[in-house]
Amino acid sequence: MKKIKLGISACLLGEKVRYDGQHQLDRFLAGTLSEYVDWMPVCPEVECGLPVPREAMHLAGNPESPRLVTVRSGIDHTGKMLKWAEDKLRELEEEKLCGFVFKSKSPSSGMTKVKVYSDSGMPTKNGIGLFAAAFMKKFPLLPVEDEGRINDPSIRENFIERIFVFARWRDFIKNDSSIKGLVDFHTRHKLLIMAHNPKMTAALGQIVAKAKGENKDTVFTEYITKFMETLKLQATVKKNVNVLQHIAGYFKKNLSADEKKELIELIDSYHKNLIPLIVPLTLLNHYVRKYNEKYLAEQFYLNPHPLELCLRNHV
Repeated sequence: MKKIKLGISACLLGEKVRYDGQHQLDRFLAGTLSEYVDWMPVCPEVECGLPVPREAMHLAGNPESPRLVTVRSGIDHTGKMLKWAEDKLRELEEEKLCGFVFKSKSPSSGMTKVKVYSDSGMPTKNGIGLFAAAFMKKFPLLPVEDEGRINDPSIRENFIERIFVFARWRDFIKNDSSIKGLVDFHTRHKLLIMAHNPKMTAALGQIVAKAKGENKDTVFTEYITKFMETLKLQATVKKNVNVLQHIAGYFKKNLSADEKKELIELIDSYHKNLIPLIVPLTLLNHYVRKYNEKYLAEQFYLNPHPLELCLRNHV
Protein backbone atom coordinates (compact mmCIF):
# COMPACT_ATOMS: atom_id res chain seq x y z
CA MET A 1 0.00 0.00 0.00
CA LYS A 2 1.29 3.44 -0.96
CA LYS A 3 2.09 5.62 2.03
CA ILE A 4 -0.11 8.65 2.71
CA LYS A 5 1.59 12.04 2.72
CA LEU A 6 0.83 14.11 5.83
CA GLY A 7 2.23 17.30 7.27
CA ILE A 8 3.30 17.41 10.91
CA SER A 9 4.82 19.80 13.42
CA ALA A 10 8.51 18.84 13.29
CA CYS A 11 8.97 18.61 17.07
CA LEU A 12 6.50 15.70 17.17
CA LEU A 13 8.95 13.62 15.12
CA GLY A 14 11.74 14.26 17.63
CA GLU A 15 13.39 17.25 15.93
CA LYS A 16 14.89 19.62 18.49
CA VAL A 17 13.29 22.78 17.20
CA ARG A 18 11.29 24.02 20.17
CA TYR A 19 12.04 27.36 21.83
CA ASP A 20 14.00 25.59 24.59
CA GLY A 21 16.02 23.46 22.15
CA GLN A 22 14.03 20.32 22.96
CA HIS A 23 11.48 18.19 21.10
CA GLN A 24 8.05 16.72 21.81
CA LEU A 25 8.44 13.26 20.26
CA ASP A 26 5.13 11.44 19.88
CA ARG A 27 5.87 7.72 19.67
CA PHE A 28 2.58 6.73 18.06
CA LEU A 29 2.97 9.28 15.27
CA ALA A 30 6.72 8.87 14.76
CA GLY A 31 6.63 5.09 15.21
CA THR A 32 3.39 3.18 14.67
CA LEU A 33 1.69 5.52 12.19
CA SER A 34 4.90 6.15 10.21
CA GLU A 35 4.55 2.63 8.77
CA TYR A 36 1.67 4.02 6.70
CA VAL A 37 2.53 7.71 6.44
CA ASP A 38 5.21 9.79 4.74
CA TRP A 39 5.66 12.72 7.09
CA MET A 40 6.46 16.23 5.89
CA PRO A 41 7.79 18.02 9.00
CA VAL A 42 7.19 21.75 9.39
CA CYS A 43 8.40 24.09 12.14
CA PRO A 44 6.92 27.53 11.48
CA GLU A 45 9.08 29.36 14.00
CA VAL A 46 12.40 27.98 12.77
CA GLU A 47 11.45 28.10 9.10
CA CYS A 48 10.42 31.76 9.33
CA GLY A 49 13.94 32.56 10.54
CA LEU A 50 13.92 32.33 14.33
CA PRO A 51 16.81 30.58 16.12
CA VAL A 52 16.97 27.54 18.40
CA PRO A 53 16.86 28.13 21.32
CA ARG A 54 14.80 31.33 21.29
CA GLU A 55 12.70 33.46 23.57
CA ALA A 56 9.28 31.93 24.22
CA MET A 57 6.34 33.51 22.39
CA HIS A 58 2.60 33.73 22.88
CA LEU A 59 -0.47 35.13 21.18
CA ALA A 60 -1.73 38.52 22.31
CA GLY A 61 -4.58 40.92 21.53
CA ASN A 62 -7.78 40.05 19.69
CA PRO A 63 -8.34 36.26 19.46
CA GLU A 64 -9.82 36.78 15.96
CA SER A 65 -6.57 38.32 14.70
CA PRO A 66 -3.92 37.82 17.38
CA ARG A 67 -0.33 39.01 17.33
CA LEU A 68 2.64 36.68 17.86
CA VAL A 69 4.95 38.33 20.38
CA THR A 70 7.88 37.30 22.58
CA VAL A 71 6.94 36.83 26.22
CA ARG A 72 9.61 39.00 27.91
CA SER A 73 10.77 41.52 25.31
CA GLY A 74 7.44 41.95 23.51
CA ILE A 75 8.95 41.72 20.01
CA ASP A 76 6.20 41.30 17.43
CA HIS A 77 6.85 38.48 14.92
CA THR A 78 3.34 38.47 13.41
CA GLY A 79 4.30 39.93 10.04
CA LYS A 80 7.30 37.64 9.64
CA MET A 81 5.22 34.56 10.47
CA LEU A 82 2.33 35.46 8.17
CA LYS A 83 4.61 36.25 5.22
CA TRP A 84 6.44 32.94 5.67
CA ALA A 85 3.13 31.05 6.03
CA GLU A 86 1.83 32.51 2.76
CA ASP A 87 4.90 31.22 0.90
CA LYS A 88 4.90 27.89 2.75
CA LEU A 89 1.27 27.17 1.93
CA ARG A 90 1.97 27.62 -1.78
CA GLU A 91 4.76 25.07 -1.40
CA LEU A 92 2.57 22.63 0.52
CA GLU A 93 -0.18 22.90 -2.09
CA GLU A 94 2.17 21.19 -4.54
CA GLU A 95 2.74 18.32 -2.12
CA LYS A 96 -0.88 17.09 -2.27
CA LEU A 97 -1.05 16.42 1.47
CA CYS A 98 -3.90 14.32 2.89
CA GLY A 99 -3.87 15.93 6.32
CA PHE A 100 -1.80 17.58 9.06
CA VAL A 101 -0.98 16.90 12.71
CA PHE A 102 -0.31 20.12 14.65
CA LYS A 103 1.45 20.75 17.96
CA SER A 104 -1.17 21.46 20.59
CA LYS A 105 -1.14 24.80 22.45
CA SER A 106 1.55 26.26 20.17
CA PRO A 107 1.16 29.97 19.29
CA SER A 108 2.14 29.11 15.73
CA SER A 109 0.75 25.59 15.28
CA GLY A 110 -1.99 25.01 17.84
CA MET A 111 -5.29 24.34 16.05
CA THR A 112 -7.61 24.94 18.99
CA LYS A 113 -7.72 26.36 22.54
CA VAL A 114 -4.44 28.26 22.26
CA LYS A 115 -3.93 30.89 24.97
CA VAL A 116 -4.39 34.49 23.85
CA TYR A 117 -3.26 37.16 26.31
CA SER A 118 -5.20 40.41 26.70
CA ASP A 119 -3.54 43.79 27.29
CA SER A 120 -4.03 43.21 31.02
CA GLY A 121 -2.11 39.94 30.79
CA MET A 122 -5.08 37.65 31.33
CA PRO A 123 -5.23 34.64 28.98
CA THR A 124 -8.23 33.07 27.31
CA LYS A 125 -8.06 29.65 25.64
CA ASN A 126 -9.86 30.49 22.42
CA GLY A 127 -7.05 31.15 19.98
CA ILE A 128 -5.56 29.37 16.97
CA GLY A 129 -1.87 29.38 16.11
CA LEU A 130 -1.03 31.68 13.20
CA PHE A 131 0.25 28.95 10.87
CA ALA A 132 -2.49 26.49 11.83
CA ALA A 133 -5.17 29.11 11.14
CA ALA A 134 -3.68 29.95 7.75
CA PHE A 135 -3.35 26.26 6.87
CA MET A 136 -6.95 25.41 7.76
CA LYS A 137 -8.23 28.41 5.81
CA LYS A 138 -6.17 27.43 2.75
CA PHE A 139 -7.05 23.72 2.91
CA PRO A 140 -10.53 23.49 4.51
CA LEU A 141 -11.14 19.89 3.35
CA LEU A 142 -7.95 18.37 4.75
CA PRO A 143 -8.24 16.34 7.98
CA VAL A 144 -6.34 18.06 10.79
CA GLU A 145 -5.75 17.22 14.44
CA ASP A 146 -3.22 17.91 17.18
CA GLU A 147 -1.22 15.32 19.05
CA GLY A 148 -3.03 16.03 22.31
CA ARG A 149 -6.49 15.29 20.92
CA ILE A 150 -5.21 12.18 19.11
CA ASN A 151 -4.63 10.59 22.51
CA ASP A 152 -8.41 10.13 22.66
CA PRO A 153 -9.14 6.74 20.98
CA SER A 154 -12.33 7.95 19.25
CA ILE A 155 -10.69 11.11 17.89
CA ARG A 156 -7.65 9.10 16.78
CA GLU A 157 -9.78 6.57 14.91
CA ASN A 158 -11.85 9.31 13.31
CA PHE A 159 -8.80 11.29 12.15
CA ILE A 160 -7.00 8.31 10.66
CA GLU A 161 -10.19 7.13 8.98
CA ARG A 162 -10.49 10.57 7.36
CA ILE A 163 -6.92 10.66 6.08
CA PHE A 164 -7.38 7.26 4.42
CA VAL A 165 -10.64 8.44 2.83
CA PHE A 166 -8.99 11.59 1.52
CA ALA A 167 -6.04 9.60 0.19
CA ARG A 168 -8.47 7.38 -1.72
CA TRP A 169 -10.19 10.50 -3.07
CA ARG A 170 -6.86 11.91 -4.27
CA ASP A 171 -6.12 8.58 -6.01
CA PHE A 172 -9.55 8.64 -7.63
CA ILE A 173 -9.06 12.19 -8.95
CA LYS A 174 -5.57 11.36 -10.21
CA ASN A 175 -6.25 7.95 -11.80
CA ASP A 176 -9.92 7.96 -12.81
CA SER A 177 -11.92 11.15 -12.27
CA SER A 178 -14.94 9.83 -14.17
CA ILE A 179 -18.62 9.90 -13.24
CA LYS A 180 -18.59 6.10 -13.26
CA GLY A 181 -15.65 6.23 -10.87
CA LEU A 182 -17.55 8.61 -8.58
CA VAL A 183 -20.47 6.17 -8.49
CA ASP A 184 -18.07 3.40 -7.45
CA PHE A 185 -16.34 5.62 -4.86
CA HIS A 186 -19.66 6.54 -3.28
CA THR A 187 -20.99 2.98 -3.37
CA ARG A 188 -17.96 1.61 -1.52
CA HIS A 189 -18.24 4.29 1.18
CA LYS A 190 -22.00 4.09 1.79
CA LEU A 191 -21.84 2.25 5.10
CA LEU A 192 -19.00 4.47 6.31
CA ILE A 193 -21.15 7.53 5.60
CA MET A 194 -24.08 5.87 7.38
CA ALA A 195 -21.96 5.42 10.50
CA HIS A 196 -21.31 9.17 10.69
CA ASN A 197 -24.61 10.64 9.49
CA PRO A 198 -27.31 8.32 8.07
CA LYS A 199 -29.13 11.23 6.40
CA MET A 200 -26.05 12.12 4.36
CA THR A 201 -26.00 8.70 2.68
CA ALA A 202 -29.03 9.73 0.62
CA ALA A 203 -27.90 13.37 0.27
CA LEU A 204 -24.52 12.39 -1.16
CA GLY A 205 -26.22 9.76 -3.31
CA GLN A 206 -28.36 12.50 -4.85
CA ILE A 207 -25.26 14.47 -5.80
CA VAL A 208 -23.89 11.38 -7.54
CA ALA A 209 -27.23 10.63 -9.23
CA LYS A 210 -27.47 14.10 -10.80
CA ALA A 211 -23.80 14.15 -11.87
CA LYS A 212 -24.44 13.10 -15.46
CA GLY A 213 -24.83 16.18 -17.61
CA GLU A 214 -23.57 18.53 -14.87
CA ASN A 215 -20.18 20.24 -14.73
CA LYS A 216 -17.94 17.47 -13.42
CA ASP A 217 -15.62 19.68 -11.39
CA THR A 218 -18.58 21.35 -9.67
CA VAL A 219 -20.12 17.98 -8.82
CA PHE A 220 -16.84 16.60 -7.49
CA THR A 221 -16.24 19.68 -5.32
CA GLU A 222 -19.75 19.56 -3.87
CA TYR A 223 -19.47 15.84 -3.19
CA ILE A 224 -16.10 15.77 -1.43
CA THR A 225 -16.88 18.93 0.55
CA LYS A 226 -20.05 17.43 2.01
CA PHE A 227 -18.40 14.03 2.43
CA MET A 228 -15.45 15.34 4.47
CA GLU A 229 -17.79 17.51 6.57
CA THR A 230 -19.87 14.41 7.27
CA LEU A 231 -16.85 12.43 8.44
CA LYS A 232 -16.01 15.07 11.04
CA LEU A 233 -19.05 13.86 12.98
CA GLN A 234 -18.15 11.06 15.38
CA ALA A 235 -19.32 7.56 14.50
CA THR A 236 -21.06 6.95 17.83
CA VAL A 237 -21.88 3.57 19.35
CA LYS A 238 -25.55 4.07 18.47
CA LYS A 239 -24.79 4.84 14.83
CA ASN A 240 -22.34 1.94 14.59
CA VAL A 241 -24.96 -0.41 15.99
CA ASN A 242 -27.32 0.74 13.26
CA VAL A 243 -24.72 -0.13 10.61
CA LEU A 244 -23.86 -3.46 12.23
CA GLN A 245 -27.53 -4.47 12.25
CA HIS A 246 -27.84 -3.36 8.63
CA ILE A 247 -24.88 -5.58 7.67
CA ALA A 248 -26.26 -8.49 9.69
CA GLY A 249 -29.43 -8.31 7.62
CA TYR A 250 -27.49 -9.50 4.56
CA PHE A 251 -27.01 -12.90 6.23
CA LYS A 252 -30.49 -13.62 7.56
CA LYS A 253 -30.92 -16.46 5.04
CA ASN A 254 -27.43 -17.89 5.58
CA LEU A 255 -27.00 -18.13 9.33
CA SER A 256 -28.32 -20.81 11.63
CA ALA A 257 -30.42 -19.87 14.64
CA ASP A 258 -27.37 -20.21 16.92
CA GLU A 259 -25.21 -18.08 14.62
CA LYS A 260 -27.86 -15.37 14.49
CA LYS A 261 -28.13 -15.44 18.28
CA GLU A 262 -24.36 -15.13 18.68
CA LEU A 263 -24.19 -12.18 16.27
CA ILE A 264 -27.10 -10.39 17.95
CA GLU A 265 -25.49 -10.91 21.35
CA LEU A 266 -22.15 -9.49 20.17
CA ILE A 267 -23.81 -6.40 18.70
CA ASP A 268 -25.76 -5.94 21.93
CA SER A 269 -22.59 -6.32 24.01
CA TYR A 270 -20.93 -3.63 21.90
CA HIS A 271 -24.02 -1.44 22.35
CA LYS A 272 -23.59 -1.81 26.12
CA ASN A 273 -19.87 -0.89 25.89
CA LEU A 274 -18.86 -4.35 27.10
CA ILE A 275 -16.69 -5.11 24.05
CA PRO A 276 -14.97 -2.94 21.40
CA LEU A 277 -16.22 -2.47 17.85
CA ILE A 278 -13.60 -4.83 16.43
CA VAL A 279 -15.33 -7.87 17.96
CA PRO A 280 -18.66 -7.84 16.07
CA LEU A 281 -16.83 -6.55 12.98
CA THR A 282 -14.49 -9.54 13.00
CA LEU A 283 -17.42 -11.95 12.96
CA LEU A 284 -19.18 -9.97 10.22
CA ASN A 285 -16.01 -9.94 8.12
CA HIS A 286 -15.86 -13.71 8.55
CA TYR A 287 -19.39 -14.08 7.19
CA VAL A 288 -18.61 -11.71 4.30
CA ARG A 289 -15.81 -14.03 3.19
CA LYS A 290 -17.64 -17.25 3.99
CA TYR A 291 -20.73 -16.34 1.99
CA ASN A 292 -18.92 -14.29 -0.66
CA GLU A 293 -21.07 -11.21 -0.12
CA LYS A 294 -19.49 -9.04 -2.83
CA TYR A 295 -21.22 -5.75 -2.00
CA LEU A 296 -20.08 -5.91 1.63
CA ALA A 297 -16.61 -7.12 0.67
CA GLU A 298 -16.04 -3.78 -1.06
CA GLN A 299 -17.37 -1.64 1.79
CA PHE A 300 -14.62 0.44 3.40
CA TYR A 301 -16.60 0.54 6.64
CA LEU A 302 -15.47 -3.02 7.34
CA ASN A 303 -11.79 -2.19 6.73
CA PRO A 304 -11.30 1.61 6.71
CA HIS A 305 -7.65 1.49 7.79
CA PRO A 306 -4.96 -1.17 8.49
CA LEU A 307 -5.87 -3.65 11.23
CA GLU A 308 -2.32 -3.35 12.56
CA LEU A 309 -3.15 0.11 13.89
CA CYS A 310 -5.69 -1.52 16.26
CA LEU A 311 -7.86 1.59 16.16
CA ARG A 312 -11.17 -0.23 16.55
CA ASN A 313 -9.85 -2.23 19.48
CA HIS A 314 -10.49 0.82 21.67
CA VAL A 315 -13.79 2.29 20.43
